[in-house]
Amino acid sequence: MTISRMVFGAALACAAASVQALPVVLSAAGANAAAIQGTVDAFRLSLGPLNANVAGSFGSGRREINWDGVPNNFAAPNNLPGNFFNANSPRGVELSTPGSGLQVSANAGVAPVEFGNIDANYPDLFVPFSAQRLFTALGSSITDVRFFIPGSASAALTNGFGVVFSDVDLPSITGIEFFDLADQSLGQFFAPSISGNETLSFLGVRFSEGSVVARARITSGNQVLAQGNTATDLVVMDDFIYGEPVLPRVVPEPSTGLLLLLAMAAAVNVRRSRRSIS
Repeated sequence: MTISRMVFGAALACAAASVQALPVVLSAAGANAAAIQGTVDAFRLSLGPLNANVAGSFGSGRREINWDGVPNNFAAPNNLPGNFFNANSPRGVELSTPGSGLQVSANAGVAPVEFGNIDANYPDLFVPFSAQRLFTALGSSITDVRFFIPGSASAALTNGFGVVFSDVDLPSITGIEFFDLADQSLGQFFAPSISGNETLSFLGVRFSEGSVVARARITSGNQVLAQGNTATDLVVMDDFIYGEPVLPRVVPEPSTGLLLLLAMAAAVNVRRSRRSIS
């Protein structure tokens, strides 16, 4: 191996090491909450202790959304504002969908539970992981999650994100795709499927190199909730679990040593080119 190749190889290896984000995936599926509880708890543990729902970043640990604290006026049959968990209850996420809106299921006694307000059959299809509310996008199976420093408009990054799904019937459809600050994909991952109704599936992905995720796109099944639609594969969501949102790290300028190595490599190549010409 020539000196120039060695130097350039080292430089490329350093650059690759600085941007590589290795995913660690935890997933499980089962007939009830107990069947996935251990995997959910393992993912929680990997992210760190649960932080309070207050503005500002703790720098480490995790945040969670279980939908149960949403006021009735922002739950079914009403829609949930996409910025609720950044503005109203600061947890550092804002939600959107290419569909017609976002909805949290109703509490018992307020409206039919588990999206029975949309179709009376839905409470027989879905079940909550943490009682009693669920979450869905309306008019689309897509939900986008963007991360912010809680309670602010400052874009942030997280090191991991996981979702509990209900009634995942088909493989390789329901899942999460992750994107970095440049909106480049970090990979797409799928929740495990399980036959039957009122089942639960969990998918959590943590990136070992730190906080690199600026956006997560959730795909929940291949159908949308609508009156009269009970086709396979209708899927809704429960708990969101994610690493504490933090500000992006400032990428340092190349070190003097690295610049010197690159200059030496360039000089070696120039001298070789001159010798070959002569």
